[in-house]
Amino acid sequence: MRPLYLTNTLSRNKELFKPIHEGHVGMYVCGPTVYGDAHLGHARPGVTYDVLFRLLKYLGYKVRYVRNITDVGHLEHDADEGEDKIAKKARLEQLEPMEVVQYYTERYHEAMRLLNVQSPSIEPRASAHIIEQIEAVKKILEAGYAYESNGSIYFDVQKYNKDHHYGVLSGRNLDDTLEGTRSLDGQGDKRAPFDFALWKKAEPEHIMRWPSPWGDGFPGWHLECSVMGEKYLGEEFDIHGGGMDLMFPHHECEIAQNVASRGTQGVHYWVHNNMITINGQKMGKSLGNFITLPQLFAGDHPKLEKAYSPMTIRFFILQAHYRSTLDFSNEALQAAEKGLGRLMQAWREIAGQAGNDVIPDSDRVSPEVRATMDAVLDALCDDLNTPIAIAHLFDAVKLINGGKLSNDDKAALAKFFEEVVGGVLGLKDEEAGASGKAEKALEGVMQLVLENRKKAREEKNWAESDHIRDLLASYGITVKDTKDGATWTLE
Repeated sequence: MRPLYLTNTLSRNKELFKPIHEGHVGMYVCGPTVYGDAHLGHARPGVTYDVLFRLLKYLGYKVRYVRNITDVGHLEHDADEGEDKIAKKARLEQLEPMEVVQYYTERYHEAMRLLNVQSPSIEPRASAHIIEQIEAVKKILEAGYAYESNGSIYFDVQKYNKDHHYGVLSGRNLDDTLEGTRSLDGQGDKRAPFDFALWKKAEPEHIMRWPSPWGDGFPGWHLECSVMGEKYLGEEFDIHGGGMDLMFPHHECEIAQNVASRGTQGVHYWVHNNMITINGQKMGKSLGNFITLPQLFAGDHPKLEKAYSPMTIRFFILQAHYRSTLDFSNEALQAAEKGLGRLMQAWREIAGQAGNDVIPDSDRVSPEVRATMDAVLDALCDDLNTPIAIAHLFDAVKLINGGKLSNDDKAALAKFFEEVVGGVLGLKDEEAGASGKAEKALEGVMQLVLENRKKAREEKNWAESDHIRDLLASYGITVKDTKDGATWTLE
């Protein structure tokens, strides 16, 4: 089996990957908080860990990939204070919180499908694991690393730090943590500002609440991943992934909870992707500078010069190493679009030239072709270095365009493009085949239809607006009006 190297945040080194159980890999990735459409920043972890998932399977591992859905406990100010983000969205739109969760989870799944991100093996929701989270809180209390205050349970960071190292992942010490902790209302319940909530007391107006030994409340945000990781992957598992912004405090708190509740950090390889930025600033909902994936696909945002296809977005993400920042610009997206076009054209050509001769005689494949294919795989196995892998793929494109390949070379490259470009990198030819063209045509037609419906609504022609909505519904297309405009989903 080809060796795989990953940069482990915990050791800050590139390490040879060795799974706990031979041939089997357990991988957990922090998924979205579903209170709005996924944006470009969400696409990066989606694509990054999808490629890692695909690569592990290509290398011959059996992988259990768990990606959670956060549908409770993520508060708008920080992990412990403010209004629950989903409950706030539900209140503003006069919906039940789980209606918000269901709607945006489906929207997230559709965006990931368009990006050709494979579904995880298991996709648990935080709200479905309240009992397990309560049991974890009990264990941490029994171990002496938590305390009750005014109906809430907080993790005692200072006490934990005396016995262990709080900051082992992020490299922070407790003084650094104290300096970076904001003073917020409600933190008077804590013994120290860096303590974090394991269970929060639900105020009378709080919609999402569950009974517990400490009164009605809801779990802290950090707890869900510790609990669901252990439930589906065991007390110790191989890989935990997520955005670099989750390293502290979310993943640091996970480690503390794991040690306190079960005596082990639990994760052998911590892997973090970097951020997508706009003009050097992190893209995110909290900063209001994000572009949603539906907006990218439709070209419907002031910062966009045109619409960009899902595969252009995927290729754009893969052109940077996952641990490097990736800055958004129309120029970069358009360059990605051109590069992707060249790669897909070469794939079409080599597939056509190989014909039915898709099983090459490996002994007759030229050293140049073999070296190029090996270089691509070596780059992918070197800490998932997709930009270097793509550079070597363009070396293969030059060989294809050179027109001097033997039949075995053509068959080898055709098979390689199918398995690695399509299978591992997850790129697909949007211009080839009726299905790709149909998807593109549907997107364009729906944009035109919704523009006509928007015009009817602006003219207060409610009958025409409702007629368009009902007609689309008869074809299995659901239209929903939001404050940001109309959206559609195909049932």
